[in-house]
Amino acid sequence: MYHIGIDVGGTFTDIVVQDAAGRLAQGKAPSTPGDEFEGVIAAIRLMAERAGEPLGRFLADTAVINFGTTVATNAMLQHKGVAVAMLTTKGFRDLIELRRGYKEVLFDIRLEPPPPIVAREWRLPVAERIGRDGEVVLALDEAQVRAALAKAKAAGIRSVAVCFLSSYLNPAHERRVRAIAAEVYPEATVHLSSDVLPKVREYERFSTTLVNAFLSPLLKTYLDKLMAELRRHGFTRELYVMQSNGGAAAPDAAGNLACAALLSGPAAGVAAASRLGPACGHANVIGVDMGGTSYDVALIRDATPRTRSASWFSRWHIGLPMLDIHTIGAGGGSLAWVDPGGALRVGPQSAGAKPGPACYGQGGIEAAVTDAFLHLGYINPDFFLGGRMKLDPASARAAIERAVAVPLGMTMDEAAFSIFRIVNNNMSNGIRYVSVAQGHDPRDFALMSFGGAGSVTAGIQARDLGITKILVPRMAAVLCAAGELWADLRLTQMLSTTGRIDRLDAEAIGRTLDVLAAPERARLAALPGIARIDVERHAEMRYAGQVHELSTPIPLPNGGGMAAALTSTANAFHDLHHQLYAFAMREKPLEMIAVRQDLVGRRTVAIPFADGTADGTAEAAVKGRRRVCFPAGTGFRWQDTPIYDGAELAPGHAIQGPAVIEEVDTTIVLYPGDRARLNGYHVFEVDVGE
Repeated sequence: MYHIGIDVGGTFTDIVVQDAAGRLAQGKAPSTPGDEFEGVIAAIRLMAERAGEPLGRFLADTAVINFGTTVATNAMLQHKGVAVAMLTTKGFRDLIELRRGYKEVLFDIRLEPPPPIVAREWRLPVAERIGRDGEVVLALDEAQVRAALAKAKAAGIRSVAVCFLSSYLNPAHERRVRAIAAEVYPEATVHLSSDVLPKVREYERFSTTLVNAFLSPLLKTYLDKLMAELRRHGFTRELYVMQSNGGAAAPDAAGNLACAALLSGPAAGVAAASRLGPACGHANVIGVDMGGTSYDVALIRDATPRTRSASWFSRWHIGLPMLDIHTIGAGGGSLAWVDPGGALRVGPQSAGAKPGPACYGQGGIEAAVTDAFLHLGYINPDFFLGGRMKLDPASARAAIERAVAVPLGMTMDEAAFSIFRIVNNNMSNGIRYVSVAQGHDPRDFALMSFGGAGSVTAGIQARDLGITKILVPRMAAVLCAAGELWADLRLTQMLSTTGRIDRLDAEAIGRTLDVLAAPERARLAALPGIARIDVERHAEMRYAGQVHELSTPIPLPNGGGMAAALTSTANAFHDLHHQLYAFAMREKPLEMIAVRQDLVGRRTVAIPFADGTADGTAEAAVKGRRRVCFPAGTGFRWQDTPIYDGAELAPGHAIQGPAVIEEVDTTIVLYPGDRARLNGYHVFEVDVGE
C-alpha cells in the first residue's frame, strides 16, 4: 500500500510517496490556481506513471493521502472569503471594530482599519444576555433571531457567525440559534463562538469566529470537490488535512474549522523537521524554509515545535493554537530596491511566480534575489529545476545593473553581492527573533534548511549565529509534503477555567477534561494508521493583574492527581516567565483562564535509512567547475569551485568546501571550511567552518 503526502503551493504541487517497503519517491507538478485539485491529480498521475501503474490502480492501492493546502491562507490574504452575517448580543455589534484598542502602529493616525469581514449592516443585534457566572440574565429573543436569519436568507448570505457575550460560560443561547437556523434556513452554515473558541475575551472570540465563518465554506467546498475527484479516479480510503497546530485532521473537521488551517503548508515543514532532526541525532533544530516570496523560521526544542496559543493573520486575531512560525519577506523572488535615502533594500516586495525574477525570461525586469544568486555563481542556469527550466544570465545582469549598480555607483559584482549580504542579514534576524528574543541560544541548535532556495545561504546564517551544524535533507524542496506524510493527527479542545489557580477545583477540571476527551479519543482510535492516543494539556496562565498569558504544559496526573499536576505547572510557569522576560514573581498569585487539551493520534513513522557504505571520497560525482563568489573578510572573492552531481552521491560520501552540490530541486552551497557528509537518512550533515 502507498502512503502519499501532497503540498499544494502557488506554483507547484509537491508530492512524496512511501511504498510498502518504506521507500520514498518525490515529484512536482504545476499547480492550477482556481482548480487546485487538477494539480493534485496531475501530481498523483506522475507518481503512478513512475511506479508503472495506471492511475486508478495506484489510487486503489493507496492507504491514505495527507494533504496541505493554501486555500484558506490565500483567501485570507486576498480577502476573498464568503459573505458573512453576524448575530451578536444587542449593544455589542461594534466590538469587532474596537479591537480592544489594538492598533498595529500605535501612533499612526492615518492607519486604515483592517478590511471588514462583515459590514456593520450585517452585524445583527439580538436581545439576550448571559451573566458573569453563566446564568441567564436576559432570555434569548427568538423572534429577533428569526428576523435576522430571514434577512440573511433574503440577501443570499449562507455563512452565519453567532457571537454572544459570555457564551463560553453557557452556550445555550448560541446553540438555540443553531437549532432555529436548522429549521428556518437549513442551507446556511452556522458557526458558534462557543464551539470555535470557548474562551474568555469577547474580541478574540468574535474575531476567530468571524474568520472561521469567512473561510470555512470555501475550504469545505474545495475539500468536497477534491474528495469527489479522488473518488472518481479510484481512491476509496482516508484523506487527512494538515492543520496550523502541526497535526492533521479528517476532512469534515478541517472543513468546519478553516481558521485552523491557515498555516497548513508551513506547519508541515516544521512537522517534518521535528521528525527528521531527532532521527539524525539533533532534537534541537531551527527549521528555515526559503521559498519564492517568504522565509519561514521555526524553533524545535527536544523534538517539539514551539506553539503559540494565538496569532494575528492578515490583521485579524486567531485565538487557536498554531505552530510558532515567523515569516519575513525574503525569498528567491524578493526584489532589490533603493529607498529615498539612497539605501539598498531587499523585499518584502516579490516578483512572484509570474513574471518572476528577470532571469526567468518571463518578462520580469526588476532585480530579485535569484538574479543575484545566478550572477554570483551559486545557481547553474542550465540546471534550474533539474534542467526543466533554463535561466537567462544576461537578463539577470541587466536587472541588477538597472536597479542597483547604476543608482548606487557600484560594479555588477558589488551590486549582486550587496543584494546577497542584505537578504542574508534579514534572514539571520528572522532566526534571532525565534531564538535569542525567546530566550534560546541558537548555538544549542542545528539549522535545518529546506525549500528550494534556502540551502544556498544557510552557511551564512550559521556563521552569523554561531551555529556549527547544518542539516539539508535531500528532499528539501518537497519537505512540506513529507511532513504531511509523517504528521500525527491532532484535535484541540478548550476548557474555560477562569480564576486563581489556588482556588480552582483541580480534580473537577481533570474530570471535565476526561469527559471531553472520551468521545473524540474513540473516534481518533478508529481511524486507520493510528498506533496510540496521547493527551497533551496546556494551561494559559498569568500573574494576577497581568493582561497576557503564557501557555504552560500540564504534566499528566500521576499518583498525586490533577492538583499535584497544577502545582508542577505553576512552577514551570515561573521558569518559563523568567526565560522569556528575565524575571519571575514567585510570590505573586497565579491566574488561569483556560486549559487547552490536544488529543494526538500517533502514527508510526518509518523514515527510510540506508547504511553509509559508500566510499568516503566523492570525486567521481564532480561534473564540472565554475567561478563562484564567496564572502572574504568584509568583501568577497571569486573562486574556482567544483560542482557535484547530487544524484551521484550516496550515504557515506563526504565533500569538502568550497563546493556546490546540485540536486534536482535544490542547490547546496558549501562555503570555504565547510565539510558535508550524506548520512543514511539522505540528509547532508554540514559541519560549519569558522
